[in-house]
Amino acid sequence: MGTVSPQGQRGLHCSSAAHNSDSSLVPRPPKPLRKTAKALAPHEELFRPAPDGTQDKASFVRALQNFGQHNVHKRGHVDFIYLALRKMREYGVERDLAVYNLLLDIFPKEVFRPRTVFQKIFIHYPRQQECGIAVLEQMENHGVMPNEETEFLLIQIFGRKSYPMLKFVRMKLWFSRFKNINPFRVPQDLPQDPVDLARLGLRHMEPDLSARVTVYQMPSLKDSIGTADPTKPHIVGIQSPDQQAALARHNPARPIFVEGPFSLWLRNKCVYYHILRADLLPPEEREVEEIPEEWNLYYPMQLDLDYGRSGWDDYEFDINEVEEGPVFAMCMAGAHDQATLAKWIQGLQETNPALAQIPVVFRLAASTGELLASSGLEEPSPPPPEEQEEEEDDPQRQQRGQS
Repeated sequence: MGTVSPQGQRGLHCSSAAHNSDSSLVPRPPKPLRKTAKALAPHEELFRPAPDGTQDKASFVRALQNFGQHNVHKRGHVDFIYLALRKMREYGVERDLAVYNLLLDIFPKEVFRPRTVFQKIFIHYPRQQECGIAVLEQMENHGVMPNEETEFLLIQIFGRKSYPMLKFVRMKLWFSRFKNINPFRVPQDLPQDPVDLARLGLRHMEPDLSARVTVYQMPSLKDSIGTADPTKPHIVGIQSPDQQAALARHNPARPIFVEGPFSLWLRNKCVYYHILRADLLPPEEREVEEIPEEWNLYYPMQLDLDYGRSGWDDYEFDINEVEEGPVFAMCMAGAHDQATLAKWIQGLQETNPALAQIPVVFRLAASTGELLASSGLEEPSPPPPEEQEEEEDDPQRQQRGQS
């Protein structure tokens, strides 16, 4: 019987190096991953800014035309349309109907229309239909009403029996009904001047049409460097005749409060305002105003009808009524500190002499922070935090400090 040599045994099992060293048991460190350069999105070079850095409608339309000229067969048109939708806000054409029609015109014509019954039942070319719906949804988000040219393009591209056409029909139906449903509409183009924007915001909040808007302090003009004086921000306030009468009847022994800042959204801009209010009077000090029956909205005030009710009928309604104190005035200022708001109180004393005898307490808090969507909403920098200041021990000292 033959024998196997020791070299053969080592060859069958493992090498001699494995027996003499434990290096094979130690795992080798992983190789470092190579950082790949971030590739640009397809067709990104078409939206490169001009040498002078201008991004306007003309340059955006030029990018759309360049895609059609260099890509005759329109390959990758879906990716290009999605990219163009993301770039519209940068070029300021997100509310331009003609630009949306140019985007739809990029689709090939008579290609995605369903020809048979089965193509109509199932989604024919779903990726292209989803892209067309995305164009219409962005139009809807920005309040752009489609026209006859949009309808003609959708019929030519997808046909009448398609989901983009169904989206178009729904937009035509509901846009026309909800166009003027809001009696307090905010203009599309908001004023850039902070004083005019404050006037618009205060008018939007005040329900009394007889309320008067007063500019207590204009912002300082910018110098040659382009910076304005931060110690002189704008102060704009509003007060109605009823609020003036309520402030004149206020008990001087009870303090009033300056509270804020509170946020107000005007489309894609967030502004802050402050209020001058008082606490709610106790029930024993309230004056019940008698309203004639012909002036009462709930007339008749009492109706005696005997209806047959069972034991399961609920006679009470769950209504959460929150009573708050009166609000005497509102203001918007360029700064949210006590020194700026004290100037507002001094301006109110000219039209409200009783305010000089009432102690004022400042309750200023930091901004609570708003939820910002990813659509590029603009929000000014939050006001600096101010500690809550309540000096009720010496009301007269507060009044002398403000004046």
